[in-house]
Amino acid sequence: MKNSCLILVDLTDETFEKISSLLGEKYRIITKNQFNDGTEYEKIEIILGNPSDELLSKCRNLKWLQLESSGADRYAKLLDKSKTVLTNATGAYGHAIAEYLTAGIFSLYKKLNLYRDNRSKQLWRDEGKVKTVAGSNVLVVGLGDIGSNFAKIMNRLGANVYAIKRTRSKKPDYVKELYTVDSLDNLLPNMDIVALCLPNSDSTRYLFTKDRFEKMKPTAVIANVGRGNAVDNNALCEALHSKMIYGALLDVTDPEPLPAEHPLWKEPMAIITPHTSGGHHAEETVRNIENIILENVERYSGGKELSYLVDFDTGYGKK
Repeated sequence: MKNSCLILVDLTDETFEKISSLLGEKYRIITKNQFNDGTEYEKIEIILGNPSDELLSKCRNLKWLQLESSGADRYAKLLDKSKTVLTNATGAYGHAIAEYLTAGIFSLYKKLNLYRDNRSKQLWRDEGKVKTVAGSNVLVVGLGDIGSNFAKIMNRLGANVYAIKRTRSKKPDYVKELYTVDSLDNLLPNMDIVALCLPNSDSTRYLFTKDRFEKMKPTAVIANVGRGNAVDNNALCEALHSKMIYGALLDVTDPEPLPAEHPLWKEPMAIITPHTSGGHHAEETVRNIENIILENVERYSGGKELSYLVDFDTGYGKK
C-alpha cells in the first residue's frame, strides 16, 4: 500500500492538480477534508501545512514536513531531525508584512488612529502636529525576510535605517549600519522607530521590558510583527500611558488573543490587530506559499535536496 501525502494547506485547484500529478503515482493524496480518525498515521510520509502537535505525534514515519508558515521553532523542537526534514515558507510573507508595518507607522505618525476615533464620536478636532518618516532613524530588529523588506521601504522613503541581526554578516546597501543585539541598548536612545521582526527563541523572549522602554525617546514608536513575547505588554502599556514613548503598533501580543480587560486596548496611541499582517490575507502571499510548496514537491519527487530548510538547533531557516 502507498505511503501518504497529507495536505493541510488550502491550495488552488491548479496547484493541487500539479502536486497530484507529481506525487499521485507514488503516494496517496489526502486533503484535510478527507482526513479522519481512520487515517493510517504510520503511512503518512509527507505533510504539507502546519499540523497540530497531537497529529504530529502520531505520524511516526514522517519524512518531510513542509510548513506554510515561516516560523518553525515549535516544529523544530517536536521533530526528530534524524528522521524528518523540515522546511518552511520563508520569503512568502515579507512584502505583505512590510507594507502593514509601513501603513501602521504612517497611521501613528499622521495620527490617523486618533482621527478615526474622533469620527466615531462625530468630533471635528485638530489633533496637532504630525511626524515625517523622511530623515527619521529606524531600527529594524531582525533582518530576515520581513525586516529586509521593511528596511528597503524605509530607505526608499528617506529614513536612516539601522538593523540588528543575530549574527554578523555583510551590510546590505539599504542599511546604514548593521549590528548584533549586544548594541541594542546603545542604539535605542537615538531611534525614532523600532520595528521588531523576530521569530520566537529564548534569546528574543521579553527583549523589551521596562528598562528598554526607558532608554527610548519619548517621541519613539515601537512596532511588533514577530512574536508577542518579545515585548512585556504590561511594561509597554505603562510606557504609553506615562508618555515614555509616543506610540505602538502591535500585530502580535502575549497572550493571544489579548484579553478584553487588558489596559492596552484603551491606549489611544496603540494600534492593535489580531495577528493578521501575514497569513493568507494577501493574494500575493498565497501565491508565494503555493510556489514554495510546489517547488519543494518537485524537488522531493525528483530526489533533489529541498529548499527552505530549517536548522533544527536554531529554528531559523538555513542560509
